[in-house]
Amino acid sequence: MSNDQLKQPALTVKNISKSFGGIQALKNVSFNINKGEVVALLGDNGAGKSTLVRCVSGIHPPDSGEILVNGTSARIDSPQDARDLGIETVFQDLAVIPEFDITANLFLNREVLSKNPLLRLFGWLDDKSMQATASRSLQRLNSRIPNLGEAINKLSGGQRQAVAIARAVNSGADVVIMDEPTAALGVEQSAQVNDLIKLISSQGVAVLLISHNMQHVMETCDRAVVLLRGESIADVRINEVSPRDLVGFITGAQRLSA
Repeated sequence: MSNDQLKQPALTVKNISKSFGGIQALKNVSFNINKGEVVALLGDNGAGKSTLVRCVSGIHPPDSGEILVNGTSARIDSPQDARDLGIETVFQDLAVIPEFDITANLFLNREVLSKNPLLRLFGWLDDKSMQATASRSLQRLNSRIPNLGEAINKLSGGQRQAVAIARAVNSGADVVIMDEPTAALGVEQSAQVNDLIKLISSQGVAVLLISHNMQHVMETCDRAVVLLRGESIADVRINEVSPRDLVGFITGAQRLSA
């Protein structure tokens, strides 16, 4: 992908506002993520991060503002609308079924039916096709998972994240939103997940990363957008700030117009 293509916005939020009763969770939040860019979404608890993600992923409709996907204004009324537009969200609980194997989880609610018309009529699945696609998806991520038939509950935390990321990328996502992907992982597994994020961004996928881990943000992200009490107060390049600066923005000790 050329540099010019990478500079094109994959996701733009413009003046997004959202209230719940008398509480304003978001107020005129605006930023964009370019193709192949990793942007951290930072903020203390209650800053509005989860609400913004739910607006973009189709769980909550914003009260006002606009969301653009690949430069085109989009209406996102449901999670399926978001997925159809190429926006995938990997939530902290990963939304996997622990007893199912890797292939079944990769195609959860997106199963491929048999090409045989009669078998298709009875809902038979094309297991070979799904296994081949699953294998390619995990190879694309340089995954260390040896057996696609392994149940998710037998995998490490890092491997489970790899499956969740592969599911998002496998669906052809242009934008992947990740909610605290390393929160419950050790140092080595966190490093593996960071490598996966860098890999998919190098392939042109835009990543919005919610994290409280400043070290991982500094190592993985290109930019950071900081929310404070529902407002965007900073949009900075990571190579131009320190972890202390980011903490200052998060706590409100520092402020920079987004």
